[in-house]
Parts: sequence; structure tokens; C-alpha cells
Amino acid sequence: MSDFLNQLATATPKLVKILDNFARARVLVIGDLTLDEFLTGKVERISREAPVLILRHENTRQIPGGGANAVYNLAKLGAKVKVAGLVGDDPQGEALLSIFAAVGIDTKGILRESDRPTVTKTRISGHARQSVTQQIVRLDRKSDQLPPLELQMQLAAYIQEHFTEVDGVVCSDYGDGVFTNPVIEAALSHERVIVDTQKDLPRYAGATLFTPNLPEAELAVGYPINNAEKLQKAGEDLLRLTEAQHILITRGEEGMSLFEKKDGGIKTFDIPAFNRVEVFDVTGAGDTVVAALTLSLCVGASFWEAAVLGNLAASIVVRQFGTATTTIAEMKEALQLLLEADY
Repeated sequence: MSDFLNQLATATPKLVKILDNFARARVLVIGDLTLDEFLTGKVERISREAPVLILRHENTRQIPGGGANAVYNLAKLGAKVKVAGLVGDDPQGEALLSIFAAVGIDTKGILRESDRPTVTKTRISGHARQSVTQQIVRLDRKSDQLPPLELQMQLAAYIQEHFTEVDGVVCSDYGDGVFTNPVIEAALSHERVIVDTQKDLPRYAGATLFTPNLPEAELAVGYPINNAEKLQKAGEDLLRLTEAQHILITRGEEGMSLFEKKDGGIKTFDIPAFNRVEVFDVTGAGDTVVAALTLSLCVGASFWEAAVLGNLAASIVVRQFGTATTTIAEMKEALQLLLEADY
């Protein structure tokens, strides 16, 4: 870690300038948009109708999830954000649009579909007096059907109409139906496309950068990545599989590994985890990585600098429960604390 910290110290002035320029970035996110709902109540008694708890409702919290979390992270970091995606004609869709509008996100590319629910994940949690709140059950609303061809073509048309107005395109694919062939083809028209998908990486062949986590990388290459040799092989295989110039494998407490095609060969950069202790919830951390990394690339960072800032942003949000965001001020503070840490 000490060698990396020396390298980080040298790069810090440039990293701070990159953060200061985030507000200049313009990004189009194409995403499977999700609303995360958190309902909390206090346990009153056991029901006489069935052996289940009866909760007295205390509060409901609604926040962006899935691809919507990537959108929200970008906006909270200061970017000018456009969104292409789908929501249902329902209260959950209205809630998501309202959350976006409150932070200045351009939602003209979000289409409504009356026969399709907004993807919603409702977590119901309860607690007794002086006890820790715990999740009891989760209820998901979603459709397994692809959107009608007309909506697919409308999304593709919106992307083609606006991609010249942005510095980068993010594909946040959670497998909920937005990413059909016309949409992917339109997305890949941009010169800078960052792909975050849980499966089917070759569908995005030719994108600029892919950001699989370790299980996603293993699924793509078809073998376990359990040592340094397998990790290097996976990076090389993924570059061939995706025809990309860069692959970033996020590895949890082991940090990240960046693979880059350069001068006829492959260059590898290992970036250690910045926070292994205060990890409370990794939900949505990948979206945060993608947001900070994308903004960095849009304002002129190298891929190594972008990966470092993505790693830094994720080290902050994993200290909070649920999907979360960070700010430029928090990132600058975390960077300074990292340099002062005694490793």
C-alpha cells in the first residue's frame, strides 16, 4: 500500500483538479430504472390471522435504485445528466421522476408505459422497543416482458438525437428490459461508452470500458478467478471478448484491477481497497464507481486516475446503509484522510 500511496500523493493535485471539473461534464445514462422503497414500523403484536408480525407504520423512504442510482450519483456529483429509460404509469414512476426533477436531471428521455410497472423493490423492516431494525421481507414489482418495439425504437431515437450533446454515455443494465438491440446499437454510436452490466457483455462489443465485479467477470469468462494468474487471464480474456480498450474488475475488499490495451500489449494496474473496515452495505457501490469514473473520463482524466476516483467514491458510500451517494467535498476529504493514514 505504501508504494501506491506514494503514487497517489504525486497524483493528488491532478485528482483534485479533476474533481473540481466534474460540473463541466455532460452525461447520458441509459438505464433500467428502479425505485427502492423502505417501509419501517414498530412491532406491536403477533397477528391472530396468521403467525406474522403486525407493524405500526413509522416511515416510508423512497430512493433511486438500479440504473436510477447511477443517474442520481452523477447528478449529486455535479454533472449535467440526461436519462433514457422506462417507468410505468404508476405512483412509483411519478416518485422517481420527482426525485430526479428535484436535482435538475433531464427526464425527457424517460418513457411511460401503462402496461408495465415501474421496477420497484419494497423492503419492509421492523423493530421492537430498544432493538435494531431488521428487514423482514422484500416485495418486487417488475415485468419479465420486453417493451413493445415502438418504445424500443423511441428510446433508440432519443439516444441518437441527443448523444452528440454529451461527453459520455453510461449503459446501466440490470436486466429489466431496456437494453434491446436497437437501444444498444444507438448507445454504441458514441465515442465514449461505459458499460455496467450483470451479464451478456459481448452484446456491447466495442464499448470503451466495462466495469464487471468479480462474480460478473467469472460468469463472463466461465472460470473462477481465485489467484493472480487467473485474474490476469480474465482481464485479457474479457478484453478479447468485449473488443474493449479497457476492463475494470471491481473486487470488493481486494480493490480493483484495470486492464488496458496499449502499444500492442496489455497493461495492468492494481488499485487497493481504500476502506476495508467501515463497510456497512455495498448496495449500489458499483453505480457510484461508474459515476465518478465516468465524470473523470469526461473531463480529461486518464483511465488510472478515473479508476482511483471511482474507488474513492465507493469507499465512502459503503459506510452507509442502502443505496447512497457522495459529494465532491466528501471525496476531497476522504482523499486527504487517505494520504494521512498510517499503513
